[in-house]
Amino acid sequence: MVRPRGWHLLERHVEVDGRPIPAALFDFGAFLFHNARLLIAKGTGPYFYLPKMQSHLEARLWNEVFVRAERTLGLPPGAIKATVLIETLPAAFEMDEILWELRDHAAGLNCGRWDYIFSFIKVHRNDASRVLPDRSQITMDQGFLRAYAQLLIKTCHRRGVHAMGGMAAQIPIKGDPAANDAALAKVVADKRREVSDGHDGTWVAHPGLVPVAGGVFDAAMPGPNQLDRLREDVAVGEDDLLAMPRGTRTEKGLRWNVRVGVQYLEAWLRGVGCVPLYNLMEDAATAEISRTQIWQWLHHGAALDDSRIVDSALVRELLSSEMAAVRAEVGPSRFDAGRFTDAVALFERLVFSTSFEEFLTVPAYELLLA
Repeated sequence: MVRPRGWHLLERHVEVDGRPIPAALFDFGAFLFHNARLLIAKGTGPYFYLPKMQSHLEARLWNEVFVRAERTLGLPPGAIKATVLIETLPAAFEMDEILWELRDHAAGLNCGRWDYIFSFIKVHRNDASRVLPDRSQITMDQGFLRAYAQLLIKTCHRRGVHAMGGMAAQIPIKGDPAANDAALAKVVADKRREVSDGHDGTWVAHPGLVPVAGGVFDAAMPGPNQLDRLREDVAVGEDDLLAMPRGTRTEKGLRWNVRVGVQYLEAWLRGVGCVPLYNLMEDAATAEISRTQIWQWLHHGAALDDSRIVDSALVRELLSSEMAAVRAEVGPSRFDAGRFTDAVALFERLVFSTSFEEFLTVPAYELLLA
């Protein structure tokens, strides 16, 4: 299953008529051209995982691309299948419409929980009443996350397509059995919630956790899916999709955002997109949460649980101390040889800017090209 890049990204290394090609079309076209016929001959097909969608109009555009590609390559109509990530707040209000636009190609919808938190912050970035607590306290069992997951299952099953669960960020921990058991217990609890709610499948952050998640789903879902569970008991409205989670803002949470955000950016600039940090798998979505939370807290002068106001002086102080800790942790030679200088500079630019950068990967890509 191929995940093309989002519509907001360009592929600067390939131009058409002197203009860079949309990265989504490059990824889709290259894979489809080289693999579609072979996959169909093997009894499967070209399957795609569509990220970052915000509107049914973007789904319509993808459907037009699919139809044209099938005709051009002589593929059977509907040979291309797609699972859509519902990972933006606007898309949660248009799930029926997105499925309608992709009706001949839709395999299902997927809860993209980390990007969904990022999108919630981004949409409400100028609303002081929507300042979220620490990332670690924003869990799938409360607030807008609980509501949208329930609505996704109901919507998918009403339309006869699969409802996929989200990623458990935990990864196996070597050399510490107690910590590893605790991590596995969190994965099991997460997957039990999903299969009990009616999800038809899920995904994890590490291949070592596939047997764990698979075991939970096999035990509770003996069939191939749960499409017969229509979840007509679910009643989710606008207020539910915007419900704030409970929680506090802490210095620990602020430090975590700084430490994870900078380290992820540094790895990304070295070409690594998924980074294991402190026994969790961090990706662009979690880095987006880190930097947007800090921007939001700064923008609104949010108070921590100890009554301190989050201002630029506090963030700079914590950034300095956290980078000193990271340097000691990874070693001076590794730190100095990496992209930490660039990562810190970009992180500061993102969190201290008066304007809001839509996606951190856009300016980061410019650094790569430079």
